[in-house]
Amino acid sequence: MQKTDELTAQQIENLPIDISASKLLDWLIDRRHVNLKWQTAALAIREKINLAIQDMPEVDEIKQLLAGTYINYFHCVRIVELLKVSESGSKNIFGYYSSQRMKDWQEVVRLYEKDNLYLAEVAQMLIRNINYEIPSLKKQVAKFKQTQADCRRKEKDYQDNAAAAKAEYNVECRKLGIKGDKIKSELLEKVKSLPKTFGVIAEKTQSLAPVIEFYQTFVQFTVGRTSDRSSQSEIEVVPILQFIHQYGNATVYQWRTGKVPESVEAVTLSFLQEEEEQKADEIDWGDIDDAGDDSIDFGISLEEVGSEVLNFDIQVTVETSDGDVGHDGQGSSAEDDRIARGTDSLTLLDHPPTRNNFTNELLELEAFLMQRLSEMKGEMDVLSANQFQSAPSILQMKTKEDVSAMLDKVREILSLLTDSTIQHLMLIKSSPKYVDRLTESLKQKCGQEEKMLASKEAVHGKYLEAIEEERQLMPKIDKLVANTRILQRQIEQDISSRYKNRPVNLMGSINSI
Repeated sequence: MQKTDELTAQQIENLPIDISASKLLDWLIDRRHVNLKWQTAALAIREKINLAIQDMPEVDEIKQLLAGTYINYFHCVRIVELLKVSESGSKNIFGYYSSQRMKDWQEVVRLYEKDNLYLAEVAQMLIRNINYEIPSLKKQVAKFKQTQADCRRKEKDYQDNAAAAKAEYNVECRKLGIKGDKIKSELLEKVKSLPKTFGVIAEKTQSLAPVIEFYQTFVQFTVGRTSDRSSQSEIEVVPILQFIHQYGNATVYQWRTGKVPESVEAVTLSFLQEEEEQKADEIDWGDIDDAGDDSIDFGISLEEVGSEVLNFDIQVTVETSDGDVGHDGQGSSAEDDRIARGTDSLTLLDHPPTRNNFTNELLELEAFLMQRLSEMKGEMDVLSANQFQSAPSILQMKTKEDVSAMLDKVREILSLLTDSTIQHLMLIKSSPKYVDRLTESLKQKCGQEEKMLASKEAVHGKYLEAIEEERQLMPKIDKLVANTRILQRQIEQDISSRYKNRPVNLMGSINSI
């Protein structure tokens, strides 16, 4: 029985002492290993340490102990051991050190050991490291890693947005038929292609003769008959279409007077001429707003083209052969000298008001043919009614296929005339302000790519900064963790010595740092 008791006591002495690291200081105070009011005495010791480190020998290990480290009791003990070597020549005949350095550090160690004050201080250091210092540094590292991830995502977004902006810019340039290298110059150069386009439109208008005849006959039959039905009054329809069909894209002078001009004084648009005289068209990106809408705002919709053209009163300057200034676009002089000047010198399709009337007549034909086609596809053709039995053969013989083919021809010309590129070019020629607005809108679209790429570079700079911050912080964390592990072992050994060398384990978050 006595042997069993002895074994039990021995086993108890070998049981480990587990202490929560975060409660270490409370544990030491509860068991009266340290004084509750230890901090006041610790402040006095810190002052002595600050004075002592001002005069230290050139010893590498001492330098390492003092470099970037909060000096604790165990450091002071090691410094005293090192000073015993470096200051050995200062011993007197009684074996005491006469060196002030040694006296200062021995005094620090003695004050630390009084009432186990050092144990309370290192316990507080350990708690502060595991609860605050190390978690704080790790949070900073996590923040830098998150910044890196965010920057990588933003870099990709900016790269994608830049590619999208470039693609959209290229699309807009293709719509306008330009390369986009020198926007304004290319737009104004593109205006020179309008006469060729108008020539194509005029040529295709020649094929509308059957359509015009069909429409003329229908109108004449339905609304042009006299009351006694014995004769029909002449009703003029689509006059400009008929004129262009007969004479082509002639001058406004010929349309207005019915006479072919003997000579035509060409109109010179001053803003076009000035642009041609410039040697280069440099792009000034300016300040570009980070707009959410990626579409180009030309400042005027193509639906507004009609009203703007109708209200346009072109002001031009022309020079006669003798250098005198000609008319300002109001037509010929009172005495007709058969010379087309000002707006009279423009062709019908080049002159906004007559071109607008030309478009309206095409729309008139389109509406008529659509209505006729709809009626012919119905259950009862209006021509089958009694009142249409006497209609001309041209009206009775036309089939749905014939009318549909007519409609296709009209729409083909309309599509050429209302093409977005042509509309822009006509507005450019009509308005200096419009070309400036269109140019600026395209520049902004082009500038979006540059802005996105610049933003990408700025974000990449932040990404590199975050990597560098993390790189600088990791050694600090590693060193703090290593010092905390050393402090843990020193505290465990110190407490173990007070309990007959029983194993002591500091538990909790300290084991996961």
